[in-house]
Order: sequence, then C-alpha cells, then structure tokens
Amino acid sequence: VARRLRRYSANLDAITVPQFLSLRFHDQRNLLNALGAVIIIVFFVPYTASGFAACGKLFHSLFGVDYMAAMLVSALVIVGYTILGGFRAVTTTDLIQSMVMSLALIAVLGYGIVVAGGWGAVVENAQSLSGYLTMTASHDAVTGGAASYSLLDIVSTMAWGLGYFGMPHILLRFMAIEDEKKLVLSRRIATVWVVIAMTRVGALEFLSGSSSETLIVRIASLISQHGVLAAVLAGLILAGILAATMSTADSQMLAAASSVSQNILQEFGHLKLSEKQSLFAARLTIICVSVVGVVLARDPDSSVFGIVSFAWAGFGGSFGAVVLCALFWKRCN
Repeated sequence: VARRLRRYSANLDAITVPQFLSLRFHDQRNLLNALGAVIIIVFFVPYTASGFAACGKLFHSLFGVDYMAAMLVSALVIVGYTILGGFRAVTTTDLIQSMVMSLALIAVLGYGIVVAGGWGAVVENAQSLSGYLTMTASHDAVTGGAASYSLLDIVSTMAWGLGYFGMPHILLRFMAIEDEKKLVLSRRIATVWVVIAMTRVGALEFLSGSSSETLIVRIASLISQHGVLAAVLAGLILAGILAATMSTADSQMLAAASSVSQNILQEFGHLKLSEKQSLFAARLTIICVSVVGVVLARDPDSSVFGIVSFAWAGFGGSFGAVVLCALFWKRCN
C-alpha cells in the first residue's frame, strides 16, 4: 500500500487522505474532502483522549500523583511541541520515541522470560491454559476452560486488519516520505518492530494470564527493586510507555489539524487562507481536539483499550476498504 499510495498521492498532489480520495474519485464539489475530514475529527478525539488517559494512569500508578493533574500536564506537553514544531517536530520525536519503545519492549520481554524460568517455562505455562494456543478457541480466565470462537468472532477479529489501511496518521507517513525508494528500508524496520512488539505482548500474556493495562508498569516496579542498574532499566521501560502514548497522540492531532485547515476550510469552504492563517487554523484545531480529549479522558476508570477499539473500528470501517479499492481497483468509483 505504501508505494502505491506514495506514487498516486504525489501524482495527484494530495497531502491529506481526504484530499487523495477526493482527487482519486474526481469529486468536483469536494464533498469527500469535507466528509473525510469530519470522520477524522470525530474518531481522533476519542483516540487522543485514550493517549491522555494512558499518561494519567502511568503517573498515577507510579507516583500516586492525582490522575487529573498528571493527565493535564501530559496533554499540555504533547500539545505544546505539536503546535510549536508541527510535522517536523512530530516525526523527529516519533523517531526518538520509537527507539525508546523498542529498547523498552526488548527489556520487558527479556526480564519476563528470565524471571519465569526461561522460554520453556513460558510455553509450558501457555500450554497449561486450556484454549490458549489454538486458533479456534480462547482461554476463559473466569472458568479456567476454553471458550470456542464463533464465525462472527473470527470474521470480526480478522476485520481489525482493515483498521491499518484506514489510519490517516499512518497513511500520512507513506504520503509524506521524501523518496519512495526509502520505503524498502522503512518496511524492514516496521516488520522488525511488529515482530518485537507482538512477541512481547504474547509472552507477557503467557507469563501473567492477564491483559491488564498496568501490567508493564507492575513489571517495571519489580525490576527496579534489583539495584541501581535495574532501576535505570525500569525507568527506560516506563519511558517507553510514555513514548508510545505521546507518539500516537501528536500524530493524531496533526492529522486532525491538517484536515480542518486544508480539507474543510480551504477546499470545501473555498476560503483563501494565507500560510499564516492556515497555520493558525491548524493550531486552533489541535487545541480544540485536545480540550475535548481531556474532557473525555477525565474518568480514571475508563478503558484505554476500549476507547482505542472504538476509534480503530471507526477508521477501519470508514477508510480501510475505500483506500484499498482506490489503490488496487481501477473501476472503483
């Protein structure tokens, strides 16, 4: 998808996903532009809220800081550098944050396996959980037995894949890459990252039998009790959680901002904005999205995964199949 989208969007001179779809389908009235921008804003607001909530939970779990205060400070930091630095600031910080995340994930996985007694013990634990390592059932933590998947469960889970092709902040990276030849290296880096991340998630669930949102925080706390070097490692892991949250939230706010200033105001509303006015509109959008996000995230008991699932489904359903058809099906209109 990345190579086709980069070539296609460059030929059409499109800089946002709604703009690409509007030009691809010859939308003279820019309705696709406006509709796409509205969808992005609607689903990015709760997505951003989940990022703020994760920051609040992290500092509350670690230091006992008031959840609301921690969330507000985190939001101010993320909004601050996104407004001041724009796309360059977001991509630069994302690079650094991805390095921190990668090191943190490797550290958590390595520590977890060692403490569990080695990889053999991890696999043995997983095999002892009924239904855990099968493709047709899952482990029921309540009953201790296996719960079979229905056809709807299987199709719904597979449909999550559409979400990847509908994420504007991810697609925007493909469209903005300097040279399409660099996509080869990007693909290798992304593949290695996914293998590390997914292996870590699977191993942690085998180790704990739990998918608690504070699991990594608890593991970091255990690591920190084994000397100064271990405490530094624990700090790296916790920084990785913060990096993951920040790198997602800033990208989403930036995508929402470009949708308002470019797609709604200029292309659909036909407003002739100067560069300074367009920048002001984008910054105002970031502030508005963050304010609503803070309001949505004010409940400390809200599920980060639940909020993300809602937004992911929205983008997957709205853009996922459309982007694939636009790139691979010539007769799609």
